[in-house]
Amino acid sequence: MQTVVVEEHGFNIKSDFQDFECPSPQQIERMMLRIHYGGHGSEETGPGAFRKERRKAVIKIFSIAGQPQGPKILGSVQLRRLQVHVSIAEHKMLYYFLFFIWFATAFLVHSFIKSCFKPQPPGIQSPPSPPALPFIGHLHLIGSVLPKSFQNLARRYGPLMQIRMGASTCVVVSNAAVAKEIFKTQDLNFSSRPEFGSSEYFIYRGSRFVMAQYDDYWRFMKKLCMTRLLAVPQLDHTVDIREQEIAKLVERVTQSCREGKPCDLSSELTTLTNNTVCRMAMSTRCSGSENEAEEIHELVKMCLELAGKLSVGDVLGPLMKVFDFSGNGKKLVSALQRFDRLVERIIEEHEAKVIDGGAGDQKTDLMDILLETYRDPTAEVKLTKKDIKSFLLDIFMAGTDTSSAAMQWAMGELMNNPQAFKTLREEINLVVGPDRLVKESDIPNLPYLRAVIKETLRLHPSAPLIIRECAEDCNVNGSIVKAKTRVLVNVYTIMRDPDSWTDPEEFIPERFLESSGERVGEHQMEFKGQNFRYLPFGSGRRGCPGASLAMLVMHPAIGALVQRFDWKGTDGEKIDLRQGSGFAAEMAKPLVCYPIPT
Repeated sequence: MQTVVVEEHGFNIKSDFQDFECPSPQQIERMMLRIHYGGHGSEETGPGAFRKERRKAVIKIFSIAGQPQGPKILGSVQLRRLQVHVSIAEHKMLYYFLFFIWFATAFLVHSFIKSCFKPQPPGIQSPPSPPALPFIGHLHLIGSVLPKSFQNLARRYGPLMQIRMGASTCVVVSNAAVAKEIFKTQDLNFSSRPEFGSSEYFIYRGSRFVMAQYDDYWRFMKKLCMTRLLAVPQLDHTVDIREQEIAKLVERVTQSCREGKPCDLSSELTTLTNNTVCRMAMSTRCSGSENEAEEIHELVKMCLELAGKLSVGDVLGPLMKVFDFSGNGKKLVSALQRFDRLVERIIEEHEAKVIDGGAGDQKTDLMDILLETYRDPTAEVKLTKKDIKSFLLDIFMAGTDTSSAAMQWAMGELMNNPQAFKTLREEINLVVGPDRLVKESDIPNLPYLRAVIKETLRLHPSAPLIIRECAEDCNVNGSIVKAKTRVLVNVYTIMRDPDSWTDPEEFIPERFLESSGERVGEHQMEFKGQNFRYLPFGSGRRGCPGASLAMLVMHPAIGALVQRFDWKGTDGEKIDLRQGSGFAAEMAKPLVCYPIPT
């Protein structure tokens, strides 16, 4: 006689195998469930008898193992038991899911009712706002092109409206009168810029110039830009750099003509702006024998893309910022660290040049000026190398793709408007002639070229949404804007406002000529942001300090491309002038076309 001892909840159970008949698989399954669940829920047993039932089940199952059919029966039972457990797990998951749906629905309904019927405190009137949905806010009303979406909403809800995109709330300004309140009447209160989801990953946090708060550091850097870095003497000092890069652009396009290949103007114009900025900033080119600056360009491009993706965290809320499920935060830090190492080497080269006494052999670039300020013990603000690297990153981010995009729009508009193209070429041939390229010194004598650039920036501003932050509670256009509120000035909408412009959606450079009935050109402060229906470079204290440099690059580049080449689209049709998605000012598709030498 065989005996088996089973340990079950501290009980020693002895049994003879022969004392039990072989039960059916269904019976064994029931026994095993009793073992697992302790008898609870059984019709035959109640909670008080669970130990006894479990002991009986264990004894019978072990007794089966000693019989000829025991392993086979237990194997069958094990499979059925697994199926039962899966079924039970599925029922549990279904229960939890239904409970979550019920809870979420109840919360949404509660939030919706609360938002609809919550009384406004007396004396406070928030800006008008479209009906919002819980959690997502107004995301369901916003399309892929943000400036256009805000433009459509402003037609219904007015020039100052409050928009909530997920967890992020902002106030959107959509006409010249309200923009004047922001940029002039209450400029000091709106002189700071908010942080975004990517800010916490920037290794130069605290040294940013473009996104800095309005403080002593920002004021010092702005003064340095206006008096030295981007001042007229420094720009005049580097005129030959810009002329050389435009000549190289014409050479590359001419090579495309010889080969009979289409020219990717998007790529060529980006190369132009990158080469120009790199040579002016660090005396190195973005393409050519040196590849350090080319790598910097790729890193800057990567940083812009990753920063844009991380800013989605502002919409999804703090949870996405904390966990960074996509890993974009780590990728951004890695790219910034690579940028830091590259710029550190270039700084060391500039410092070695000063020590060796070779600085006088080359023109002073922006890096030289920044290092001179870094070594100056009497400077108002003590610059660090971290500040220098951060400023250069801002220059690359703000000064390359934006100018390139504006020139692409200009060429696209001119190709789609043959009469404007013809008028511009006739002016250039009359003033400059066919023997040399357009130079910066020719620009004052080319009013139609200036009008073309102005009209391009009106329709396609490089920064269609200008971002500010309210410092203190204030009244704007009869509504309360609270402290820390993000304010988006939609200059895309302002510069297409039918109340301010005739045929605002049409490309009409003539409107900027002195003879125009609109008399836009009579105000000599367009690019300084004092004409509040025309704000391509912002306005007020935070107006773009690089506007003069951008214009010096754009005018002769567009003049040269019109002067030397005819252009046609790759498919023989008009250029696709659809705008890219998000905050972007770029075209939806790269500008690729065939150049034809004149």
